[in-house]
Amino acid sequence: MQVVINGQQVYAYTGGKALDCALPTVVFIHGAQNDHSVWGLQSRWFAHHGYGVLAVDLPGHGRSGGPALASVEEMADWLLALLDAAGVRRALLAGHSMGSLVALEASARAPGRVRGLAMLGTTYPMKVSDQLLATARDDEDAAIDMVNIWSHSSIAHKPSSPGPGFSVMGGARRLMQRMSAINPDALFYTDFAACNAYANGEAAARAVQCPAVFIFGAKDMMTPPRSTKTLTGAIAHGKVVTVDAGHSLMAEQPDAVLDALIAFAATLENEETTQ
Repeated sequence: MQVVINGQQVYAYTGGKALDCALPTVVFIHGAQNDHSVWGLQSRWFAHHGYGVLAVDLPGHGRSGGPALASVEEMADWLLALLDAAGVRRALLAGHSMGSLVALEASARAPGRVRGLAMLGTTYPMKVSDQLLATARDDEDAAIDMVNIWSHSSIAHKPSSPGPGFSVMGGARRLMQRMSAINPDALFYTDFAACNAYANGEAAARAVQCPAVFIFGAKDMMTPPRSTKTLTGAIAHGKVVTVDAGHSLMAEQPDAVLDALIAFAATLENEETTQ
């Protein structure tokens, strides 16, 4: 699905079915140097089981044009503009890593637009080391290698991958390299700098009133579960689900992530039915 926002063509994957705004909608927001494809299993399942789906490509990523946005706040405003352009009144927002901050900020800016909030591989503050920021700015290929090593647990490597000849880490690395080829204008640095500079996370979290779920990777070295107390404390009603994965949990444990999202979406339906 393509729409125009701020004069730029942007893309959102709808899971293999046309978006039907009469259905409950799930919006999937990817992390740094990624695109909608990281949500492949989850977006298709929801699209084929009674939901409308928008798996977005943020500006400057994947099939969306324009420069990458430099702050989480700008991305949140863009996301709300996308909902308007697509005709979506309210949605469940599911964000991974940088995308989780975008979902959080959007929920604070427009609480009436958000049915539920799912934050995967998240933490706040989402600080990026000076070394990694500098590498992302000066040597993006090296930064891609560094992040892929830190984002995947040992279970991602052969022979534990889902099928013969399949490399979770290799796929993630090639996706990030493709993002660099599409947008060579310091994309990784822009994304990392936005995460590093975001300062409204605790206030935004304390403002969350909608149902929420945190999905963490037990072996996550990028946003380790021990670093998440600020968010989980601020959103005390949020449920915590832990899966046996690193930071790239949708790739390492796609079924477990899907199961957690299905269960969360079901609770939203049940709560709204009983109100």
